[in-house]
Amino acid sequence: MSSLFDEAAERRRAELAPLAERLRPTRLDDVVGQQHLIGPRGPLRALVAAGRLPSMILWGPAGSGKTTLARLLAAGAGYELVALSAVSSGVRDVREEIDQARRRLGETGAATALFIDEIHRFNRAQQDLLLPAVERGDIVLLGATTENPYFEVNAPLLSRCTLWRLGPLAPEDLEALAARGAGARGVTVSPDARDELVAYASGDARALLTTLDAAATLAAAQGTRVEAGHVRQARDQRLVRQSRDTHYDQVSALIKSVRGSDPDAALYWLATMLESGESARFVARRLVILASEDVGLADPDALVVAEAAARAIELVGLPEGALILAHATVALALAPKSNSVTRALAAATAAVRARAVEVPDHLRSSGFAGAASEGFGVGYRYPHEDPRGWVEQVYLPDEVPGRPFYRPGSRGAEGPAAARWRARRGDTAEAPEGPPVE
Repeated sequence: MSSLFDEAAERRRAELAPLAERLRPTRLDDVVGQQHLIGPRGPLRALVAAGRLPSMILWGPAGSGKTTLARLLAAGAGYELVALSAVSSGVRDVREEIDQARRRLGETGAATALFIDEIHRFNRAQQDLLLPAVERGDIVLLGATTENPYFEVNAPLLSRCTLWRLGPLAPEDLEALAARGAGARGVTVSPDARDELVAYASGDARALLTTLDAAATLAAAQGTRVEAGHVRQARDQRLVRQSRDTHYDQVSALIKSVRGSDPDAALYWLATMLESGESARFVARRLVILASEDVGLADPDALVVAEAAARAIELVGLPEGALILAHATVALALAPKSNSVTRALAAATAAVRARAVEVPDHLRSSGFAGAASEGFGVGYRYPHEDPRGWVEQVYLPDEVPGRPFYRPGSRGAEGPAAARWRARRGDTAEAPEGPPVE
């Protein structure tokens, strides 16, 4: 009797299972996307054919197929798959599975593939526990992570694993998946709805199928095919997802777009970050840094604009503060660029680290009794007493290496300012600009 109930429950569970689960591939040939890894010449396919898997980390965004690939790789290579979630499993669970894997290998000769989803959530102690088991071959570790493993996985563990990068699904892959999902649900999908599904998914197979599943239910209630409106209803106000990894990638794209003087690209990445829930304060801080690092003396007012935007964010906040950040972003993108101050500081810092020198006597503080007898301040010439407001005077000892530190640029306001500086010194030859600083 219990088996009948179990079978009925299993059938009902299959009927009610999310579309993404119902369509989970059972063969590598059924997987959509990631052909650079599992295509006819893909390295993971070759490893499965050889029947020998190395420990590996599968790194990719949500919905790129990490869990599915881990299951198929283990099954195809003949490994016993044991799955743990780093969210709900502790050290004890890991140790028990390693012990069982060792016994299984000794008793039956069956090798174990231990799949750990979201391995980046394991702390250092949990990750270190895996090291001896991986080294001895007690288990083959299959780790999955959405975060950059170079940041989140211990270096010793990462060095014992191969690293495979999964990308977001391409639009054509998502379209094929939408067609497969529509067939499973027994619905038709309009071209506009299909385009909406692909756009909302942002490369995430699970997100597309989840959206389609809900949209199909909404459409069925109205007795129509799935239209774009049903898709919008199903994923109303869905935000762009952001992980720690994409957080750094997005801010990098924003900074590089502003540095490259492309206001459209800069606005796009700004909007992406804000739609992902990024902190407006963080964005404002990055713009303040950029104003000095990349605009610099080419437009000294850029720092004022960025700093004013940062202050305004404290007063206004979001959502209105998005306009303030956009204002500053476009202003910085349109500004002329100079990194001469960045280069100069780097060169001066290198000189200090290479050789520290004492302050020359004529530049030393002379505001105490006995300073004159020590020669402190003696011979110093006060520039304000000269009609030009400038005097020829040694401020930097000859033994300081690496000079000149400051090599002025010619863009924007820096060009005329540098020309006046050279004229005062009687320097007619323009010093070449130094190499860029990364």
